Amino acid sequence: MSEAKFLPFALPDIGEEEIAEVVDALRSGWVTTGPKTRQFEADFAEFIGDGVEAIAVNSATAGLHLALESIGVGPGDEVIVPTYTFTATAEVVRYLGADPVFVDVDPVTLNMTAAGFRAAITAKTRAVMPVHFAGLACDMDAIIAVAREHGIKVVEDAAHALPTRYKGTLVGALDSDVTVFSFYANKTMTTGEGGMVVSKNKDLIARCKVMRLHGISRDAFDRYQSKTPAWFYEVVAPGFKYNMPDIAAALGIHQLKKIGRFHAQREEMATRFDAELSDLPLILPARPDDAASSHAWHLYPVRLKPEAGIQRDDFIVQMAERGIGCSVHFIPLHLHPVWRDGYALTQTDYPAAQAAFEAEVTLPLYTRMSSQDQSRVIAAVREVLGA
Repeated sequence: MSEAKFLPFALPDIGEEEIAEVVDALRSGWVTTGPKTRQFEADFAEFIGDGVEAIAVNSATAGLHLALESIGVGPGDEVIVPTYTFTATAEVVRYLGADPVFVDVDPVTLNMTAAGFRAAITAKTRAVMPVHFAGLACDMDAIIAVAREHGIKVVEDAAHALPTRYKGTLVGALDSDVTVFSFYANKTMTTGEGGMVVSKNKDLIARCKVMRLHGISRDAFDRYQSKTPAWFYEVVAPGFKYNMPDIAAALGIHQLKKIGRFHAQREEMATRFDAELSDLPLILPARPDDAASSHAWHLYPVRLKPEAGIQRDDFIVQMAERGIGCSVHFIPLHLHPVWRDGYALTQTDYPAAQAAFEAEVTLPLYTRMSSQDQSRVIAAVREVLGA
């Protein structure tokens, strides 16, 4: 093991502004969903723009569940999802009694394709959930065109995609039905745990707002802040407990203000990785294919070529021995027992995802990394690969 301090795979970048805002929330006496959550929602909607509305939730998983519920997904329906994603994308479909239908991904971008989506459509298909892997947008024009042709709703899993641009437009402001972002600890900005549901459809947002908190017709914040008796409420649906507390939103208010700087740093680090690893036996991450699009660089996933002469698992072990934490994104869903056995999935059904998984390793990339930290990562990669 190297004597240098271990460099973890990811760390959140939280400053004094966030700390002060959390302390203010604690001192205010309002720590659950209240004024800071409302401010965060308003700020986020303004950031995305184009008339969207935003609903803060306690996780992106909760947001995806609310999004599918709001468009009417239920028993007997099918929702098309990529196999190359985290299990949350598929599990929320099962929450509603519907079935996920798994599709392979593009071997270059590792994103769902419009062709793969089209081939999976049946009479039961209610929705499609493209995932913007690592922070690179799917070909949304093509996916949305197929969806509209067949009357299928589009729910974007944008857990990796803040602030991703697709042909000049921020993900979240595209012509899909609803988009869900994640603010988990390792994302491009964080609220510790949390997420945001974004849509231009006011009816969908209204439904998500009701279902976010037990199906109650009025926010607790409105009732408790009222200067006149306002204790009465009605439960209009069997809702969930998915609200974001003000303590988390306090972090988000200031993280969002920093997202431009965070993104510039990530872009700079990704560009350096590209330059200093390009001569190695690695497949480097795909980049946008037009100047108006941008990558969020939530992740920097590389793939070992056969000529690297080392298996992925051994590579990760040897990186750890040099004090560098790495990860894998993702173990495809067709390999997990719950999906593999429940839906009779096989590796040969998903050749691109399977090949990517067997070779993929995600290198550390986060805004608290110094230039010296990145130099250590690059040096370790080169040493492990004998370069």
